[in-house]
Amino acid sequence: MTAFADHPLARAVQPLVDAMGGRLVAPDRAAEDDVVLSWEGREVVAVRLPHLSDSLDHILAELERRHGMPLSRLDRRTKQSVVRNLEQRGAFSVRHGVETVAGALGVSRFTVYNYLNRESAKGAE
Repeated sequence: MTAFADHPLARAVQPLVDAMGGRLVAPDRAAEDDVVLSWEGREVVAVRLPHLSDSLDHILAELERRHGMPLSRLDRRTKQSVVRNLEQRGAFSVRHGVETVAGALGVSRFTVYNYLNRESAKGAE
């Protein structure tokens, strides 16, 4: 393990970075878009955030792990719940988000839009 990754701050944020699909890098290797974290006034570690499209793929893979099966094998009600969760997480603001989710769920884009509209109608009541 590298020195920066062994620091208590790096160990503390690692689960969050993993959940986002990011990675830790040494602060001296931080790119312009990386988030550099400091501890007691000293730069300790940088977080390299994933591209938005990679984040959606990461979220879908995590949902598959959580459900213990490919998302396409879930029942309709569970797929609707997945779409609701993804909407709350901003998945459909990503370019081709609906198409990506539809492919993962094994349904058409039309079906994903129906799930989204169904939730909008419930919220309006």
